[in-house]
Amino acid sequence: MNEDDIDRLLRALADATRRRLLDRLRDAPGLTLSELTAGFPQSRQALSKHLALLEAADLVVAVWRGREKLHYLNPVPLQALPARWVTTSAREHAAALSALHKALEAAR
Repeated sequence: MNEDDIDRLLRALADATRRRLLDRLRDAPGLTLSELTAGFPQSRQALSKHLALLEAADLVVAVWRGREKLHYLNPVPLQALPARWVTTSAREHAAALSALHKALEAAR
């Protein structure tokens, strides 16, 4: 993933409304725009703009089924974040600390 892709990804994740849209797609994949935006205080047009930013960041994939456009969360770009900043040794270190913590709790 290049710098422009990372910038688009972080910009998309910076907004709480966009994160809520992603949460909704995580919990209920394949929603239409009407289903996805139901219950949000913003207008459908404003939410469509948020959705367009999420699609530009490749976080949302749209699939046409007849006349319906279904939206799905694409988690692949999110994997670039820990891959960039969390090294393998840091992950191993964190896993070892977690295992030690669990062992100490179990020994009590």
